[in-house]
Amino acid sequence: MTANRPISELFAQKRPLRSLEFFPPRDDAGVENLRAAAEALRRINPDFVSVTYGAGGSTRERTTQVSAMLKTDFGLTVMPHLTCVGHSRDELNELADRIYENGFRNIMALRGDPPKGSVEFKPAPNGLRYANELVALLKARHADLCLGVGGYPEKHPEASNEDVDLDNLKRKVDAGASFITTQLFFDNTVYYRFVEKCHARGITVPVIPGIMPVLSLKQVRRITQLSSAYLPPALIKRLEAAHDDADTSEMIGIDWALTQIRGLLANNAHGYHLYILNRARSALALAAGLAA
Repeated sequence: MTANRPISELFAQKRPLRSLEFFPPRDDAGVENLRAAAEALRRINPDFVSVTYGAGGSTRERTTQVSAMLKTDFGLTVMPHLTCVGHSRDELNELADRIYENGFRNIMALRGDPPKGSVEFKPAPNGLRYANELVALLKARHADLCLGVGGYPEKHPEASNEDVDLDNLKRKVDAGASFITTQLFFDNTVYYRFVEKCHARGITVPVIPGIMPVLSLKQVRRITQLSSAYLPPALIKRLEAAHDDADTSEMIGIDWALTQIRGLLANNAHGYHLYILNRARSALALAAGLAA
């Protein structure tokens, strides 16, 4: 079986990378819609795509299905997500073996969110408590895996302060992570400061900025409440002026993201990762805007 190339080899080319994130749909109809989106997005030639993993492995089979489809049917370099939630060490080793045997050489290693209805993370019996432990387990199992980890430019909501959060991030990198993808943000200054703090901590792996094109004011307010991301007043004002018109709001979100990406690339970011919510339109519009 043909194996994907490690993303670390792409970073070695010293050029900005473009990546997209998909999430596994709940049903077969959703999978077909995702297939249509992937077909449309193939023309912009993303460097890699990632596929998320539900809390407690709730979308494990869909993640496997979607990852295989994107790799086999579309020839994409795919990075499946894997989390600690609900899995013992033995189960994680088995999952790592299966992912590896299916030709994947990249994994996004995350602790994961507590299952729905829970507010506190609790490791499974003989499981892992932290993402750095998952990185170490995966590297011990398959040393040639390229592992991505998450970073929080505005601090993980559960971290007591920024210093603690950066210490946790460094543990993940020291355990063998090859790069960091950030949580979404809407003010580039937040990203620049985060990268500076990473460097000051001795974290030198690439830090890919995570960008989400906004669809509506209601949507972005809900997301920022969960992630604690700063929502710039200028963006709020523009979305309020759209008066809940979906097309206008989406255009505003694309324009804001385009401005962000142009600024990031001008300031030597390692590329950008788009949280596209399985929608092709925003990613295609951004690619066209950046080509202009």
